[in-house]
Amino acid sequence: MSNSLNAFCRRIGHTFGDATLLELALTHRSFGGRNNERLEFLGDSIVNFVIAEALFQRFPQAREGQLSPAREVGERPNLGRTGPGNGIR
Repeated sequence: MSNSLNAFCRRIGHTFGDATLLELALTHRSFGGRNNERLEFLGDSIVNFVIAEALFQRFPQAREGQLSPAREVGERPNLGRTGPGNGIR
């Protein structure tokens, strides 16, 4: 696993059983080389779940209408801008 993915795993506090699948899930086809769009879909879902869980825990009194816009940070255009700086291609 690359240094950037190791750093990413440390930041989110999770160890993945199969690092190859993690890399495939987080690698967009436009990057070139190996990719898997089905795993990209899964990766997007995981990112959205992690964001939703963090918001739910951090803001216990927030309503759905307040949490949903905050979760949009995990949407594709935003990740495309922020991902590379966080070790995600």
